[in-house]
Amino acid sequence: MGFTSFIGEVVPSTVMVIMEGCTIGLTILASTVMAKGLSPFVFVVYTNAIGSIILLPYSFIYDRNTLKMPLLTLPFLLRVFFLGLIGVTMAQNLAFLGLSYSSPIVAIGMANLLPALSFLLALILRTTKFNWKSSGSQARLIGTFISIMGAASLTLYRGPTIKNHSSPALSLQSTAAPPRQHLFVFLSTHENWVLGCILFAASSLALSIWNVIQVGTVKIYPQVMKIVSFYSLFGTIQSAVLAAFIERDPTAWTLELNLELFVIILTAIFSSLIRSSVHMWCMRIKGPYFVPIFKPLGIPIASVFGCFLFADTFHYGSMMGAFVCGMGYYTVIWGQVREDDEFHNNRSSSDDKVPLLQEDSQV
Repeated sequence: MGFTSFIGEVVPSTVMVIMEGCTIGLTILASTVMAKGLSPFVFVVYTNAIGSIILLPYSFIYDRNTLKMPLLTLPFLLRVFFLGLIGVTMAQNLAFLGLSYSSPIVAIGMANLLPALSFLLALILRTTKFNWKSSGSQARLIGTFISIMGAASLTLYRGPTIKNHSSPALSLQSTAAPPRQHLFVFLSTHENWVLGCILFAASSLALSIWNVIQVGTVKIYPQVMKIVSFYSLFGTIQSAVLAAFIERDPTAWTLELNLELFVIILTAIFSSLIRSSVHMWCMRIKGPYFVPIFKPLGIPIASVFGCFLFADTFHYGSMMGAFVCGMGYYTVIWGQVREDDEFHNNRSSSDDKVPLLQEDSQV
């Protein structure tokens, strides 16, 4: 039993670390191909199109034991239409456009805004109540403030690079020989750091709205993978219309057997099939908060990549801002766990009193 328990703890954690590492690697590859000229709008269309082709048959296998409900109804189609519009057409296009203007460390840092923005959205929509006496509510408020400060720091201050190539010897070499071409890039050649951060923040806001719609949809239609496949299909069609309007040059849609095609196929398979399946498996055996606690792990992973592979374009300030966002992320998540524990404790204590009240009334 001890060995089985050990495996049950180690395997899900190891898998989640691998998932975050793969996410960082794919983000760097996506940044590379977009810096070389691939349109982020075309990238979103192709990855989601391949993902939809994979997901549609897979969803029927995955949800075969789930309660079957009619899907081709107007309420369901409207829900997946808006899930595709917000989660794919808006969130993904904003994120990859932001990536083309900034760097993967910005992508990872700004992604940690999601719990804070979800908390603020819940307060605005009044779907959650703020209790000043609750340690969970206080932690969520403090974490939201930390996340916003981290995002502001990430946007406004990049700081010096990890490694400066401005020495005289290197300057003489640079005049005598063309600059060395890197296989991977960490910053876009058409960099606009502030715009990239704003686009990522808008993407996180769209995802927080998407989460609200998704939770309500899963409660009504428990066939999770069918929901994913349908909104991915709707998002592909919507993104194709958007990309066709923006990218009117036919050459922007041309792909060859090179790194671009490899990254598109790899991203589609990983995002649509592998990551979603692994996340649902981990949540099923470890609980709903197991997967989210690994999200900020991408920050140190991206920092290691940046320090070793991209030192001449990797900034101290952006790394510190991303770490502050990660601290805010964990604070909000901890507060949410505390609130859930307090709610369940209050509920169990009230349930314990109900039989006594019933017995008194019967006497």
